[in-house]
Amino acid sequence: MFTGIIEATGVLESIQMLQGNLLWVIRSPVSDELRVDQSVSHDGACLTVTGVDQGTHQVTAIRETLKKTNLESLRPGHWVNLERSLKLGDRLDGHLVQGHVDCRGVCKRVSEKEGSHEIQIGFPPEFSKLVIEKGSVCMSGISLTVFDVTDREFSVAIIPYTYEHTNIRQLMVNDLVNLEFDLIGKYILRQQSHYSTPAHDVLPG
Repeated sequence: MFTGIIEATGVLESIQMLQGNLLWVIRSPVSDELRVDQSVSHDGACLTVTGVDQGTHQVTAIRETLKKTNLESLRPGHWVNLERSLKLGDRLDGHLVQGHVDCRGVCKRVSEKEGSHEIQIGFPPEFSKLVIEKGSVCMSGISLTVFDVTDREFSVAIIPYTYEHTNIRQLMVNDLVNLEFDLIGKYILRQQSHYSTPAHDVLPG
């Protein structure tokens, strides 16, 4: 479990495709503090650390992860948002994030607003019920509040600190981002779908 508050950014040093899986080597300020089998959010995707060596760590993304994320489109030199898992008792400064990416979004527009930035994101319409005005979304691992919501797009405002300390500063129009929608909203929607489905009578045998 994560909070969407980025702890550090790391640079993607190398990529290797192995039997359909993607192996990343990342250099970051926190790599030496990680351990094998630890879960770490990489651009919003929860990946397991498989190796640590002299300021770098290695993770593997399987085919199912690659289908729903932007990880396969990244190249060496790209900066990656990193967050270690939440400890019990920590402050929840963002919102509850699982690190299970729901889909990819696409950057439609980036505009500067007197020091801050506004970004418009397009997303698949089948997820529109999970996006509400002033609600939370995790975008590339970052907990953000959405506004100007439609069935296919929403906007987020990026404060200067977030812009300077995450890979948002690399984002360009048509780039893909990882989206995870609010966990609580998913459970509510799931529960509503059960109540809205008519119960079938059970006939005696």
